[in-house]
Amino acid sequence: MNTKIDEIKKEISKVMVGQENLIDSLLIGLISGGHILVEGVPGLAKTTAINALSKALGLNFKRIQFTPDLLPSDVVGTEVYNQKESSFGVRKGPVFTNLLLADEINRAPAKVQSALLEVMQEKQVTIADTTFKLDEPFLVMATENPVEQEGTYRLPEAQLDRFMLKVMVGYNTLDEEFEIVQRVAKNGFEEIHQVASVDDILDLKKELNRIHVDDELQRYMLRIVFATRQPSRYGLSELDEMIEFGASPRASIDMYKASRAMALLRGKDFVTPLDVAKVVNSVLRHRVILSYKAESSGLDTDKVVEKIMNSIKAP
Repeated sequence: MNTKIDEIKKEISKVMVGQENLIDSLLIGLISGGHILVEGVPGLAKTTAINALSKALGLNFKRIQFTPDLLPSDVVGTEVYNQKESSFGVRKGPVFTNLLLADEINRAPAKVQSALLEVMQEKQVTIADTTFKLDEPFLVMATENPVEQEGTYRLPEAQLDRFMLKVMVGYNTLDEEFEIVQRVAKNGFEEIHQVASVDDILDLKKELNRIHVDDELQRYMLRIVFATRQPSRYGLSELDEMIEFGASPRASIDMYKASRAMALLRGKDFVTPLDVAKVVNSVLRHRVILSYKAESSGLDTDKVVEKIMNSIKAP
């Protein structure tokens, strides 16, 4: 493992027990310039994870609690009239940060979701006539609560596609939860120290560009994506009626980026099929749209991806 990444993960582990997949996904998003969508019930340390990452890196962190009455200006900012000076000034919103937690994004109406997703894509904000570039690095971790569906607004597929990864966060194991209870009951969690900086993140981004991806491995990734669009061409005719829409070209790009970042996290200078296998579910689970028939038969996206991975031979 890269020494700097190892130091960051050690600091985060002071307040996080388990949830390795979430921590790796945050680092992948940060290094490769993507955003993360996280689904899980409340109380699974999602906020703790991104807050700990911000402290370990010395980055600014802000949180928005999404509610049905939220306005786009509450997210990006607005013009404010100054009576004393008889002029308008700009009040910047919480998106002007390095790490942003968009908590329960599916509770906000479409206009607010669109305002945030535009910022994610363009990495800039226009308020009145002025355009502001966001500081680098910039990462959004949006959460969805799968339990309470009352008063929620489902994210459209085109907006889901803007997220590089969708991570499912489950409960800790019994041993992990025992350790959490022990830590909190005895001394509480240790203080997190800054062990890296923005320059270190920029260096990791440069290092990422040096990770080698073989042409045949790139074609392997593309075959996986194309199998979600034309299953029968890859010997998966049973999925034809199960998939309504396959993954977009953005999925191919994100799988390439995420695989390289995973190789970097594992301390390798080249990508292997194992790196692809580690990120494939997170890249595709929010991009493959299943038919009603699939949902009624209990088939979910992860099972579809598993069938595709079993069918397509790795190089």
